[in-house]
Amino acid sequence: MNGVSRTGVVKGRDTARCVIPFCGHKNVRSTHRTTIEITRDESLSVRGDCIVGVSGTMGCLDLPDDIKAGLRNNSSVVRVRIMVNGDVFVVSGRGSSDLTLTHSHDIVLRKSGFVCPRTLAVRCDAASSDMPRRMVRNLQDGASGTMEITIRPR
Repeated sequence: MNGVSRTGVVKGRDTARCVIPFCGHKNVRSTHRTTIEITRDESLSVRGDCIVGVSGTMGCLDLPDDIKAGLRNNSSVVRVRIMVNGDVFVVSGRGSSDLTLTHSHDIVLRKSGFVCPRTLAVRCDAASSDMPRRMVRNLQDGASGTMEITIRPR
């Protein structure tokens, strides 16, 4: 049965989805070649070159339990859609049984297999440097966005 839970998670027969709103910031650079991050922090220095959004409504710790279970499955395919002003940037990655998902402020997508409490997905096919520059400019101008996480078992 399909339906929307109180946590914003949409459940289908074979997928789970969670949507996380965030805001842009004047210091968004989006130049990191191996990671993408959103944070609950409200500010950002220019050194945070992988961060594409601040004031996110969740860190890894806050994700619903069924989303965490899907992410901790080695065979799960994780699709993340970052949406800003009608533009969409899609990143595909994998789940991992090594994920702890315990960081209270950050969500990080990684091209590598490295795992830490901030890691949401590994073996991703894109990083923040791949984000379209028009989206980056909109985020620098303070546009809001959403990160939509969809998990599919393989």
